[in-house]
Amino acid sequence: MERIKNSDVPQGLMAAMRGVQNYIDQCGFDPLLLDLMRIRVSQINGCAYCLDMHTKEALHAGETVQRLISVSAWREAPYYSPQERALLEFAELLTRMEEDAEIDPVHEELLKYFTKAEIANLTVAIAQINSWNRFVKSTGIVAGSYVVRK
Repeated sequence: MERIKNSDVPQGLMAAMRGVQNYIDQCGFDPLLLDLMRIRVSQINGCAYCLDMHTKEALHAGETVQRLISVSAWREAPYYSPQERALLEFAELLTRMEEDAEIDPVHEELLKYFTKAEIANLTVAIAQINSWNRFVKSTGIVAGSYVVRK
C-alpha cells in the first residue's frame, strides 16, 4: 500500500538521497559487489522494493541466479570471494547494529581488500541502502515495478 506518493516527497530530499547514491556508484567499486551488499541489507530489512530493484540490476549486469538466491546464506555458499564475504559481514554488522558486536576483527578483514578510504565509502553505501530501505518501507512504494534503465 502506497502511503506517500513520489509527488508528495520534497524534491530536495530525493536530490540529496540520489546525490549520495550517485557518489557511491562513482567510487569505482564493482557494481555487482555493491548489488550483493544492497541485496543482503535489503533482505535483513525486509524491503521488497529494494530487493526487486537490486536483483534486477545485478541480473542485468551479469550476476548469476545461483549467487543471487544464496546471498542470505553466503557463509555456507562456496561461490563468494573473500572480498565479497568481508563486505557482506560488514554490511550485516552495520545493519543489525548489535550492542555487543565486535567491529575490529571485521575491519581487519576489510583492510585485506579495501583501503581505509574505500571502507569509509562502503560505510556510507551501507548506511545509504539502509536509509533507502527505511524510506521505501515507510512510504509504501510497491515492489515489482522496477525496470532497469541501462
